Amino acid sequence: MGAVTSTMAAKFAFFPPNPPSYGVEEEEGTGRLRMTEVPERDNVDVLRLGTGKGTKIVAVYVKNPAASLTLLYSHGNAADLGQMYDLFCELSLHLRVNLMGYDYSGYGQSTGKPSEHNTYADIEAAYRCLVEKYGAKEEDVILYGQSVGSGPTLDLASRLARLRAVVLHSPILSGLRVMYPVKRTYWFDIFKNIDKIRLVQCPVLVIHGTADDVVDFSHGKQLWELCKEKYEPLWVKGGNHCDLELYPEYIKHLKKFIAAVEKSSHLRNGSIPSMDQMDNPRNSTDCRPRPSTDQREKSRLSTDQREKPRAISDLKEKSRASVDRKERSRKSMDYAEKANNNAEQPEKARNSIDRFGDMMRSAVLCNIDCFKPVGAKA
Repeated sequence: MGAVTSTMAAKFAFFPPNPPSYGVEEEEGTGRLRMTEVPERDNVDVLRLGTGKGTKIVAVYVKNPAASLTLLYSHGNAADLGQMYDLFCELSLHLRVNLMGYDYSGYGQSTGKPSEHNTYADIEAAYRCLVEKYGAKEEDVILYGQSVGSGPTLDLASRLARLRAVVLHSPILSGLRVMYPVKRTYWFDIFKNIDKIRLVQCPVLVIHGTADDVVDFSHGKQLWELCKEKYEPLWVKGGNHCDLELYPEYIKHLKKFIAAVEKSSHLRNGSIPSMDQMDNPRNSTDCRPRPSTDQREKSRLSTDQREKPRAISDLKEKSRASVDRKERSRKSMDYAEKANNNAEQPEKARNSIDRFGDMMRSAVLCNIDCFKPVGAKA
């Protein structure tokens, strides 16, 4: 059994960009940190944060003076802060939120090695910084998890009773379920989102492409079905794993969600409009401790049903086009919202990137495969 489980665990891997897409420099005299290879902005703080695992991670905090809410963004498997930087700035601008993004241990200029448990320590360090340095309140924080980032996002969300909201972008049910249609949760599985989603007490928005060939659409759909407090999901027709930001409905639906969250009162007093009008009281003000996945848990039945088997070869990481950072222009988001909102015309939808701040020209914005077998060729 030990040999089998160790073999299974070896199939999971993290893929930080190599070399990192950015560097970090310290200004003489002030000690202020700045990122290289990206435009310097007055409203962006660059930080180094210590984690409970002893690593130092790099984070960015994008300030918006009009913001009442703060988004804590956990990116996907094959990206780092340099590649996500423009998207973070555009989301902060158009959603009118403060936004913190961070690199996992072993990603970008963060020290250490990437692992499931390190990502949990990483997001805790980022959240602690929001509270202690920037004065963010739990009830004003929205956690955003993309792809593999749904793992640390749901782990933290399951332990914060007064969290404002959660966004899951192309999320996974669990690491093992990305590759195999298992019906049980095994102790050696990682990122057990299928179990943790039931513990989340706040509104949850799920975004997933119906043509996702990395993490099957069934993952997002089942997680949404398991939510206690559902918000109208966004199923992007024809959307893949790496291109959802290119569809006009992506930013429109996010803005609608943020607006609904802003209008909602303290979460103990009610819920925001949801698909099935669910109202759920908050039963605790304390963070729930996380059960250690290092322990050999008994295999248990889950609600994982009818997931299509996936060939390991389907999980190969897609190549990322290089980012032309020298040609960026700001264009009004209003133009993007007037664009054709017909998901049946993906080519027109993809052109919306030019109207969404020209964030990452010539690049696939979220080319973030979850897992691929060790030794697989890119």
